[in-house]
Amino acid sequence: MRITEAKNRGVKADRTYLPAEFEEQSFVQLIFPHSGSDWAPYLEAASETFVNIATAIARFEKCLIVCDEIEKVKSYFSATDNIDFITCETDDTWARDCSGITVIEGSEPTVVDFTFTGWGGKFDASLDNAMTAKIANYYGANYKKERLILEGGAIESNGEGVLLTTTECLLNPNRNVKLTQKFEIENILKEVLGTKKVLWLDHGYLAGDDTDSHVDTLARFADRETILYVKCSDEEDEHYDALSKMERDLQALRDLDGEPFKLIPLPMTDAIYYDGERLPATYANFLIVNGAVIVPTYSDRHDEEALSAIKKAFPEREVVGVECSVLVRQHGSLHCVTMQFPKEVTLQIP
Repeated sequence: MRITEAKNRGVKADRTYLPAEFEEQSFVQLIFPHSGSDWAPYLEAASETFVNIATAIARFEKCLIVCDEIEKVKSYFSATDNIDFITCETDDTWARDCSGITVIEGSEPTVVDFTFTGWGGKFDASLDNAMTAKIANYYGANYKKERLILEGGAIESNGEGVLLTTTECLLNPNRNVKLTQKFEIENILKEVLGTKKVLWLDHGYLAGDDTDSHVDTLARFADRETILYVKCSDEEDEHYDALSKMERDLQALRDLDGEPFKLIPLPMTDAIYYDGERLPATYANFLIVNGAVIVPTYSDRHDEEALSAIKKAFPEREVVGVECSVLVRQHGSLHCVTMQFPKEVTLQIP
């Protein structure tokens, strides 16, 4: 079976495919900070940011919050319209990387539970890795456990069978030690996610990032033909060489029809530090929801420029900024703490 063209997207396909984030969604999942997580030193500030993200999401679609104590977490909110809560013990709050990834098999949704090892064993992740299996009964979908180590932030789908990723992450021996060749990973992605073509970025990184260059910090699909990406214009910045090479990687990419992608650059923030360490603040870590794009901002002079560029890429969606300076203290941002579920998944809360 072939994936249908965008104009015929409503026709159900026979094969497995990974929906794009810009397609219609059912809900977005978050994991709320708790005292046992790395947010403990500034738990109140982090909790406020998560409340702001959840509230922004709930304006446009349902938000599901996984937490340790429902009533305690509810007390942070002035209103909980369109927000549901469930309990599950977790190590941390990076929902993008430890949540299930939904594929559509024919017309049926399947939540694929990839193995999560704390970005190659950097952090304890046993509870996070077990989370999706524990809460799978809340999803109106099939469930499948997958041995492959893969985080949601490591891949971008254009909904047409094209996957964008980075060699630094997917070929890193700290993930799948026996899978060191592109074709080995590609064959698994084709089988599990219905991928037709994998596009590899061989360059690009952000200082302070401990994910081994997740693509969702660097380059994102806005639609099937458009990619937003981080551009460094300061020749004195440590990122200039690597991100310039990444830009050339992007320019060389071709879609299934052999056509180049439309590229829209995003600015970098000025260097942001915490405890003497440069943080991976990035505007590419936005979240697409129904009717809107929720964008991390950092009280930086480039915030408005980034919001404008994203509005250009999403002219029919509202662009909503959420201040996320606290999030990057733990080396992630807004997209990293969220996971969207497509319309085919029906949230089932008792």
